[in-house]
Amino acid sequence: MFTGIITDIGEVRSLEQRGDLRSRIATGYQTGGIDIGASIACNGVCLTVVALGTDWFDVQISAETVSKTNLGAWSVGYRLNLERALKVGDELGGHIVSGHVDGQAEVISVRDEGDSTRVTLRAPRALARFIAPKGSVALNGTSLTVNEVNDCDFGINFIPHTKVATTWGDVQEGDLVNLEIDTLARYVARLAEMS
Repeated sequence: MFTGIITDIGEVRSLEQRGDLRSRIATGYQTGGIDIGASIACNGVCLTVVALGTDWFDVQISAETVSKTNLGAWSVGYRLNLERALKVGDELGGHIVSGHVDGQAEVISVRDEGDSTRVTLRAPRALARFIAPKGSVALNGTSLTVNEVNDCDFGINFIPHTKVATTWGDVQEGDLVNLEIDTLARYVARLAEMS
């Protein structure tokens, strides 16, 4: 369980196919406080730590995860949003995020508005119905508020702090980002289907 509040920007140090994809990720986290088997959200994908070093951790990524997320686009030097799993008593500053990515959204426009940046994304049609104005989404692991929705397109506004504290300062048109819809929206839709 995560909150979508990014606490570190990691960097891919290596990628190796060993049955599954294995990646070494450089981090600013104090790795002495991370256990083997711990969950860390990497660009919003809940991954399990399988090895640790002084300033890195390794994760193993299944073919299923690669096929459903943007992890297939990772390369050495790629920067990614990191968040450690929520602990009982931690502040819930974003919204409840599972780290189970629903699909990918495409960035279709990026434009500056004052010091902030307005980004318009296109969600897959099957997921668009779960996205509502002023609702929450997790994009590349970041808890964000939706500004507006127009069919499958939706807009997000990034303030300067978010652009520096996450990888959103690097966003470009055409990027594919990991999309996790709000858990509450998923359950409300399911209840509506059942009635």
